[in-house]
Amino acid sequence: MNELLIDTHAHLDLSDFDKDRAETIARALNARVANIITVGTDLESSKKAIELSEHYTGVYAAVGIHPQDTSTISEADMAGIGKIAGHPRVVAIGETGLDFYRDRSPKAAQIQALKWHLALSAESGLPVIIHCRQSEVEMLELLRSCLSEYGDSRGQYKGVIHCFSGDAQTAKEYLNMGFYLSLGAYIGYPSSRGIHGVIRSIPGERLLVETDCPFLPPQTHRGKRNEPAYIPLTVKVLAAIREEPYEDIARAITQNARRLFNLPANN
Repeated sequence: MNELLIDTHAHLDLSDFDKDRAETIARALNARVANIITVGTDLESSKKAIELSEHYTGVYAAVGIHPQDTSTISEADMAGIGKIAGHPRVVAIGETGLDFYRDRSPKAAQIQALKWHLALSAESGLPVIIHCRQSEVEMLELLRSCLSEYGDSRGQYKGVIHCFSGDAQTAKEYLNMGFYLSLGAYIGYPSSRGIHGVIRSIPGERLLVETDCPFLPPQTHRGKRNEPAYIPLTVKVLAAIREEPYEDIARAITQNARRLFNLPANN
């Protein structure tokens, strides 16, 4: 297990890491996780993500407003995100999307914010990180309707569906629109056995892995905080599900992450 890995979605700004943030990042490096993309969920956390990316070698930032935080979004917030998106350590826009699991923000506000993030992604050339929870139908409908406005010259989006857990048809639609599909440690949960066939069907050149830490720890660490050092455990599960060698999967997903987020071969 010598291949370098990339955690494409972490939340290192959260208070869960306040006591040992530096040690957490050091453990990731020791586990051969070369890069971590720490993802903003509002203006302040996006600014903190950038601060972390400036302070820690190998850490990059994504800036955006989580769908559950869109009920209080202001013009100043959007202007602020737009301004900091040009920072050299920012590699993505998001996370943005639709989340109808909890009624924390009106659907209309989430949809408006998602369209704004798609526009910023298209304008900046940075990939967009999409969050979708219990809203697949609405998400696909919106992405289809906005493709001509925010897609590239090939009629595709540049971005990733984070923590993908949909069915084969949904995966196919996202892939056809240009998205990468990112998987987390939940693929090793007993409840995820039903999507193993879908995971095997995803083209290797469109796969990514993430922790979404401090959430969604590996099965062997359930009930504990997740962290980037656990990425190799997810890759091991992914390799077993797809019946492919670990080194092959690791190499492919790292190349995919570098390509999508335009990450250098070194830090």
